[in-house]
Amino acid sequence: MWMCIAVFLLWMRPGGCTEKANISLLIEYTAADFYEKLHSGKMMFIYFEHQVSPTVALFLVELEKSAEALQDYGILVGKLDCNKELVHTYCMEERVLHTAFLFRGGKEFLGFDLDTVFDVNSIVSEVLFAILREEVKYVHTDADLLAMEKAARGRKDLVLGYVLSLGTQEHRSMMETAYVYGSKYQFILITGGPVLKHLGADEQSHSSQVWFLHCRLHSGHRTSDRCPFTRMRKALSTLSLHSFLQLMEAPLVTEVYEDPSSVKPPQFPYQQTPQVFLFAHPATEHLDRETATTLAWRLRGLALLVLVHRQSPAVKTPEEYNAAYRLPGKNLDVKYLTLHDLDEVLELFTNQEKEEEEDEGMEEEENSHFELDDEVAASVYESRGNLPDVDSITHLTSENFHATVAQSSMTVALFYLKWDAVSMAFLSSFIEVADRLEEKAFSGSVVQMSAVDCGEWTNLCAAQTGSSLPLPFQPITAFPSVLMLRPNESAQRYRGMLGAEALHRFIMLSLQASPVRLSTPKEVTSFLQEVPHPELVGYQPERVLGLFETQTDTGVSLFTEAAKSLRGEVLTGLLTDELAEKWAAEHSVDLPALFVFPSWRTPARPLFLSVPTSVKELLAHIRSALLHPLPELTVENLPSFLSLGKALLLLFVGEEEDEIGRRQNQALVEEMRGVVELGGGRMKSYLACWIHLGRTPAGMSVLGSYLGSMPPLPALVLTHFPSGDEVYQFPPSAPIAAPSVLRWLQRVEAGTETPAGMLGDASWPPAFDFYDFLKIMDTQEPEAALKQTPADEDDMEKDEENEGKNIAEEEATGSSSRFPTSENKADIHSEL
Repeated sequence: MWMCIAVFLLWMRPGGCTEKANISLLIEYTAADFYEKLHSGKMMFIYFEHQVSPTVALFLVELEKSAEALQDYGILVGKLDCNKELVHTYCMEERVLHTAFLFRGGKEFLGFDLDTVFDVNSIVSEVLFAILREEVKYVHTDADLLAMEKAARGRKDLVLGYVLSLGTQEHRSMMETAYVYGSKYQFILITGGPVLKHLGADEQSHSSQVWFLHCRLHSGHRTSDRCPFTRMRKALSTLSLHSFLQLMEAPLVTEVYEDPSSVKPPQFPYQQTPQVFLFAHPATEHLDRETATTLAWRLRGLALLVLVHRQSPAVKTPEEYNAAYRLPGKNLDVKYLTLHDLDEVLELFTNQEKEEEEDEGMEEEENSHFELDDEVAASVYESRGNLPDVDSITHLTSENFHATVAQSSMTVALFYLKWDAVSMAFLSSFIEVADRLEEKAFSGSVVQMSAVDCGEWTNLCAAQTGSSLPLPFQPITAFPSVLMLRPNESAQRYRGMLGAEALHRFIMLSLQASPVRLSTPKEVTSFLQEVPHPELVGYQPERVLGLFETQTDTGVSLFTEAAKSLRGEVLTGLLTDELAEKWAAEHSVDLPALFVFPSWRTPARPLFLSVPTSVKELLAHIRSALLHPLPELTVENLPSFLSLGKALLLLFVGEEEDEIGRRQNQALVEEMRGVVELGGGRMKSYLACWIHLGRTPAGMSVLGSYLGSMPPLPALVLTHFPSGDEVYQFPPSAPIAAPSVLRWLQRVEAGTETPAGMLGDASWPPAFDFYDFLKIMDTQEPEAALKQTPADEDDMEKDEENEGKNIAEEEATGSSSRFPTSENKADIHSEL
């Protein structure tokens, strides 16, 4: 009796319990019923039936099954038999034979081809996707995602779902959840592409995944434009996604003042979630809270973190334990641990069956949750327990410096600080290069890899050893710094990328003679065509060939000095006498002359330069000739181009999805080349260049920071003026054509264009107040001054007098052991 009543209330249809199996929510409409419901504004999903083929018959079965699910979202599901009565438009056109229609607000909203709504899951997911078109965004590129993150920052969190294809069970789960939570979160859908690379996911994976992007509470001190994210580890379903979103609302860290055994297990809806306990001591409370927050981000979605304050007398846990955990289930006992690494906690909650598959992507993904203000610092912090093996490098000190450098034909010296994150990150790459060079022979040359800890040997890094022998370098003011040291020669600074490959290539090129003296045609051919060393196979170095009448020509000494400055960057060769005259005659040039072979030109088409009267001019001419007229900017070459001091006329192009997109990008680059050629001398103050956002995804963050938001692509901007921080954007609605760009540049020069943005402040403040050590020292100095005695004040006056003398001497000699000022900080390893 009561069961029958329950069924009646649930289904709201007449009939007894025995009729439940025959109840169908699929309504067969008449034309009058259809128009009545249509004018009432109700949402309807209708199929207009003509001939019932096997395909249509199968669809009608699935349509009937979907009626129950769609009714929960206020959508009526039905069919209308056009063989019985006609409905204008929908029973008169052939297109409706394989189309089902969604009506909303009294009019047709969207039509669905039956191939896309072939079963219950596809019908429900596609219909809800259409209704939620404003709530659920579909993104194709990482640039689209970045723009959405910026728009949502501080307002709303994002839920991003990756489904293998639309119309699946996973797609339906995303849409059903979005229908419930759409006003609270911004839902995003992807089916692959470059967005997966940013998320650290494998596009070849055969499982759908969900990420929660924490944009609403995006901290203001973060340097990254991206919102931190948490991946849902369970298989995607409506229930698992609902539980995951509830877990994302749980407090990141809960602080208690009682023993873990007295803390209540997690209550609804977190009762199936493990608890992890860490302990905080009064003396290190700030650091312990930071450690707990860092671990909580890594455990997000896996466990709830509780920070226990030991200062409370209620905490009875012995001091030997620094962590504990409680698993859900019948046995709610707390287990205590002594941990040496945060990763040990993760191992407790990682699914053993998937451990091997997840290990590769877990570290990179979870590192994005670190509360540190810099990605490099976070990486160093994560690997702080795995110090690099330094046995393969020599440690230079004030005592052994001169003797060690004299033993090798070339010493590569790294000057670093242990507390500097970039230094420690690069130290691993430096040791990797040392290991590669350790057992290699280089035609009699001996390469010695060495390092100087400037925190310990401050006098050596300040170029003040106290020895009678002078040091071959100026004081080190930027860290890390790499110098090439050769006996009886001034040091050469390495200015390339701080990575193993770039440094290794620089060292291999530095081992070649500079310049190589060539005396036969065979030697010249070998110099221009062959790889200088097997280690450089696949790399095409740039080459410069100097041609002079005799060995005693005045230009030979200039070229030799310039060649030494170019070691590691360019291969240089020297031709004299009859062979030089022959080459000059073949190419119709007068001696002395320089043949420049840039990597972007074929060897058969060198550039010809005359020889100036100074080494400085000669280097400037060579570097200018090697510069690509329209270079593609990458992370690797950006520092060298910024060091030119020119304003950047920078074109951003997106990733091509097909051959048409590739041709469009190629046409845009050709237009930029036309700007350079048509502009002629006017373009000397600009560096025309371009960035391919598919090959250099970091360019998306750069473009967004220039303009404050992600503009449509392609985008052309003018920025990095030597005398200003303005950023100008070429009108997005105008086609990028050479004459139009030149007229726009003329308006910018005349001051009639309004900047679209400004370059950000180059300052890098401490992430937290208690990290601002200079401020702390300033507040402590007055207290220390009050405690000074007259004798202390006399000593300070004497020290100040001595310091003034030292500063005057340093200014007179042009050297200083101080850190960079505004005048000397233009080092390519500074904040770029």
